[in-house]
Order: sequence, then structure tokens, then C-alpha cells
Amino acid sequence: QVQLVESGGGLVQAGESLRLSCVASGTIFSINAMNWYRQAPGKQRELVATLTNGGSTNYADSVKCRFTVSGNGAGNTVYLQMNSLKPEDTGVYYCKADLTRARTYWGPGTQVTVSS
Repeated sequence: QVQLVESGGGLVQAGESLRLSCVASGTIFSINAMNWYRQAPGKQRELVATLTNGGSTNYADSVKCRFTVSGNGAGNTVYLQMNSLKPEDTGVYYCKADLTRARTYWGPGTQVTVSS
């Protein structure tokens, strides 16, 4: 099993930055990819960014050139650097780990609120 804990959320003004962290514990050697999702009020959860254990990254079109996903090299922490934040970036941000044999684990989420 893998346990995930997100941190770094908060209230910021439009144009400011935040860095989210997700720390994984447990059988982290089984992790193939780490993902950041977000869910705005009344909307479906959407994929924001992915970091594979090979170092490949992928981003939603809405955050390209503003958000950067990275890892700490040890495979147990993933970051989401969010720059030029917009009110539409508001939501609960979740970390998800994709493991071998199609197993997935989610963190409890961290709230990000961007005021205009």
C-alpha cells in the first residue's frame, strides 16, 4: 500500500504562486507515476499534471507553461509549482499514485483558493 499526504495549499491572489507537495510512504518502489488532479466546486475531478518514474511529464492544456511537476529524485515526493495562478485554478488538489498491477491511491487533498 501507499499513503499520500498533500500540503502547500492556501489562499492567494491572482498572479501569485504556490507550491504543492505530496509525500508518499509505503511501497513506493511500486509507483509508476504520480499525478496531480483538482476538483472545483460543482465540477468533475480533472487531471492537471503527471510525472512518470522515467521522468516524463504531461500537463492539462489549461496549466501548460504555468505549472511544473517535479520529483525529489528519491521517488517519494512530488511537487506542483503553480505560477500565474488564476481564479479558475481554485479547487481541491489531489495527489494520485499509479502503481503496478493497476493499483491507485489518492491523498486527502489540499485546498487552493485564488482570489481575483
